[in-house]
Amino acid sequence: MASALSSPSRILPSALAAALCLVWSLAWAGGLKAKDAEALPDYVIKQFGTPPAVPTGPLPEKLKAAVKTAFIDSMKQSAWGQDQANALDVIAASKDPRLAWLISDLMRFVTERGLHTTLANAAFTLLGKKASAANDWGVVTDQLIAWDIPAPPDYLTAKRGIFTSFLPGWDKIFVPGTIDWRHVSWGGVPIDARKYDTTDERCNCIPAADNPKVSTAKEATWLKDEDIVFGIEVNGAHRAYPRRIMEVREMVNDTLGGRHLGIPYCTLCGAAQAYFTDQLPEGIDRPVLRTSGLLIRSNKVMYDITSHSVFDTFLGTAVTGPLLKKKLKLKQASVLTTDWGTWKAAHPETTVLVEALALGRNFDFRNGRDSKGPIFPVGDVDPRLPVHEDIIGAITASGKPVAFQRAKAFLALKKGEEIAFENIRLKLDGGGIKAVGADGADLGSHQAFWFAWSQFHPKTALWPG
Repeated sequence: MASALSSPSRILPSALAAALCLVWSLAWAGGLKAKDAEALPDYVIKQFGTPPAVPTGPLPEKLKAAVKTAFIDSMKQSAWGQDQANALDVIAASKDPRLAWLISDLMRFVTERGLHTTLANAAFTLLGKKASAANDWGVVTDQLIAWDIPAPPDYLTAKRGIFTSFLPGWDKIFVPGTIDWRHVSWGGVPIDARKYDTTDERCNCIPAADNPKVSTAKEATWLKDEDIVFGIEVNGAHRAYPRRIMEVREMVNDTLGGRHLGIPYCTLCGAAQAYFTDQLPEGIDRPVLRTSGLLIRSNKVMYDITSHSVFDTFLGTAVTGPLLKKKLKLKQASVLTTDWGTWKAAHPETTVLVEALALGRNFDFRNGRDSKGPIFPVGDVDPRLPVHEDIIGAITASGKPVAFQRAKAFLALKKGEEIAFENIRLKLDGGGIKAVGADGADLGSHQAFWFAWSQFHPKTALWPG
């Protein structure tokens, strides 16, 4: 996702003030305690320090008044004066780090540097940290995530008001569910709200491709053998999804081998996945997946345009809306990350998406924009592997997630060695690696960066151990 900001004004619009006024009167009726330092992993304390104490109970009257002046009155007046500065000083001195979550949310949309710095300094004070020299929004948010600072009560209402004031299209997205709204941020682009099968309709968004046109391997002369593709096989039918196209589209709704698929690609976490969007429980229509324009710890947030249910992109589980109520979890097909030359040699009958779907663009985010690590806040990262280590992730029959270091697994498989973990067996296919069962059945594996897999599977096993 693009990281550019496009806030309409340096002070949030007055419409937001009305939305938040009630929130601030309720938000301090009580709260949760932050994790004790002893409950945090040692590597978190080493990198981020010891978390501050988190007050509980109602907000003192003096602090309520300061919150009103700093956040409510300033929005109504579209101005930030000495009264607001004094009020923010009171807030910063309150020693209640829960306030930093909403300051972080506001910072994401404020482009006026002076106000942005003022808010950042208040957040750093609440967290007991020194101000950052660069990307203070990211530093504040990383700190909040790593320490697992609880949000203030009725946080979603406040956050919804902030986000929908800038993009009304999110009004159906920000609803109660099992998603952790603290970790959701803006990716810098609007939501893709186009109806199904509107591939050719232009939008100011990351445009999903529905029912994409394909060609034979021989016809795909535009692809070089070394170009990266994502290979999928369903019921004996093979198709290649060039990374060049997926970095532009990030989402494809397709049909392969007689099955409907939703295929998200998160450029930020190096993961292409394939979800079956048919053969669902009675009463559930085919989900049509779109990019929301939101991120959760530098992972794309996808949603269904038909029900407006949000999905956990890594797990395929509905986390809001009607499909959450139906407890829908989509099954996965394996996605193999490989190169075009090897894939077409192994599967000469493969089809491949046509070049026109790239819209004339040729990005390489992995070796450019993202080469130095995540560009959005991720908080703490399991230190067992480097942040951008490529892994093959799969889930065992017992429900245990396991990550295989791709480089080591690839070399071992090339030597003819067996790689097994519980019921999982790894195999080479068309230059990529997939997980299968003892009977050879596809187990729905995919490649990803370590930071992303370990965030969504915090207790993952790791091969080699």
